[in-house]
Amino acid sequence: MARTIAKDYDDKRRLILEHAAEVFASEGFGRASVNQVAQACNISKANIYHYYASKDEILFDILDSYLSDLRDRVFGLDLTGLSAEDQFRKTVTEILLAYKGSDNEHRVQTSGINHLPSEQQAILTGYQRELVGHVGNLVDAMAPDVFDGDQAKLRATTMSVFGMLNWFYMWNSDADADARKYYADLICNMCQRGIPGL
Repeated sequence: MARTIAKDYDDKRRLILEHAAEVFASEGFGRASVNQVAQACNISKANIYHYYASKDEILFDILDSYLSDLRDRVFGLDLTGLSAEDQFRKTVTEILLAYKGSDNEHRVQTSGINHLPSEQQAILTGYQRELVGHVGNLVDAMAPDVFDGDQAKLRATTMSVFGMLNWFYMWNSDADADARKYYADLICNMCQRGIPGL
């Protein structure tokens, strides 16, 4: 007879992912062990294996959940009726707000993807490319004459926006919503008006 799934199955998986992200971020994925994850969760190693077959499977689920949720949150914004500038502003603000509380997942993302099989890497980098492409379209819409089909310039500009977002995220991870909105406005004002317009 097949084993039934416990009512708290999803909650337990979320608990494992949360603590595993913390362990992987602090120890490095290569050095971290399933034993350490189990200790952080205050459950047995055998219990971990009831939910995940391997450390790699845990890593993929952390990153798949984090990146797909981030993409879906940004793609789910209602931009109807907004100017190109306001669409960009709303999106940049939402990304910074979405980053809050995801320090461990973000660190694991930057160092962990290359530990996974190429098929899984492709899924995760696909989420990243979708998000970058979405923001790139918003950048292009603000000044189509500036880029005029120059994809290299558009990509460099878009990645510079993400560079600013990630700088704030890495150095101000405890910032509250107001501080994030303030910095999002600074990024947008600088992109749309230049430094003299700040």
